[in-house]
Amino acid sequence: MSDRRSPKRRSAPAKVNPRGYTSKQMGDACEMLVAGELTLAGIPALRVPDTWPRFDVIAEKPDGSLHRISVKSRTKRRGGFINFEPSGFDWLAVVLLENNHHLFFIVPREVVATDELSRARTPSQIERSPGSRSIPLTATYLKRLLRFEDNFKLESNVATLGTVKSGH
Repeated sequence: MSDRRSPKRRSAPAKVNPRGYTSKQMGDACEMLVAGELTLAGIPALRVPDTWPRFDVIAEKPDGSLHRISVKSRTKRRGGFINFEPSGFDWLAVVLLENNHHLFFIVPREVVATDELSRARTPSQIERSPGSRSIPLTATYLKRLLRFEDNFKLESNVATLGTVKSGH
């Protein structure tokens, strides 16, 4: 008798960029970086499981309040967009990887959700995900985010964040 089972189908291998990791691995690594930096700044944090909806990291401030953080990472500093749904998190952490250097911007939801440069996405995207927004990764918008660079204490009051770093 011959074996009539069909051959096993193999899934296509994940696309690996020239640096040797997939976009999923990069996203996971950036989530771990954010959790680690928050913890080292005195805000204990951990990465939640991949199946957790709407946010990637949970952190606890010294007053006991819990904060949900959505982490978005990109390899290019200029161009492109960060897409998000503002109802599912308290903070948006934007991690930009450029030439083995990491830039972190941890921005309160209220800032990115109401900013006039944050915009609704295309009609088809809105139909699939009502309320979703996107922010441009342009030099103009990044200048607006500078006040939240390295905001690992989760300070929402811009006045307490200090001055803009030189060299940016």
